[in-house]
Amino acid sequence: MATFTDTQHANIVELRNISQSYDGGKTYILQDFQLLVEDKPNQGQFVVILGVSGCGKSTVLRYIAGLQKPTKGEVLFDGRARTEEDKVGMVFQKYSSLPWMSVLDNVALGLQYQGISKSERRDRAREMIKKVGLEGHEWKYAQYPTLSGGQLQRVAIARSLLANPRILLMDEPFGALDVNTRIRMQDMLLKIWHEVHPTIIFVTHDIAEAVYLGDDIYVMKTTPSKIVHHVKVDLPKERSREIKRTPRFVDLVYDIEDKMVNLYKEANLKYR
Repeated sequence: MATFTDTQHANIVELRNISQSYDGGKTYILQDFQLLVEDKPNQGQFVVILGVSGCGKSTVLRYIAGLQKPTKGEVLFDGRARTEEDKVGMVFQKYSSLPWMSVLDNVALGLQYQGISKSERRDRAREMIKKVGLEGHEWKYAQYPTLSGGQLQRVAIARSLLANPRILLMDEPFGALDVNTRIRMQDMLLKIWHEVHPTIIFVTHDIAEAVYLGDDIYVMKTTPSKIVHHVKVDLPKERSREIKRTPRFVDLVYDIEDKMVNLYKEANLKYR
């Protein structure tokens, strides 16, 4: 995919000419990887990354979060090089809350490292806890089974959004949840997106989930990994589960599934 030149808005995140090698440059896991996410005012973007197993989807999120540096290339925020001062939260599939701390203090943790007073960070944490539907659970320990899996992921989402309300990175956050909880979490995330307007970059293996949540879907191939398909999800911004039964939703799911099957065949891998 060529370097982006036809964007309509300022860039919030750009990965430019990224390559990753773990053997001194003999082989590259990612090569000349490009991704640009625009900053859409008062709207945000919901970007979903799909791809062949092992293609580096999680690695891409780690670059943005500052947890890993590429062998080559640039990670840019707002058109400038990313620095250690750029704090971006990341929600993982495994629960990441600190179990010896309350829900309130877990959510406020990022603000503590920013030097914000205890009273202010707790006030702001309470507001975010309310947005994710955890009001009344503030003083419970953030651990299972005191909280359910879905509630623990809500804690992680609230903490990440409070630390950086512009960008939310999510690495298969609902993969370990049961079907009913997963559906409820998808609806909650869409509600948060419309209320807070963050830019969400979301990794999943579930095609239907990608279509339901995203407005831009990027599909990656493997070895060396790069984006080979960009699918614009032309569904209404306001979505409910009924949209999953519409012909357009079904067409989008099958179109992306066909793309995925072909990529697995090209890589000599078995699809699912």
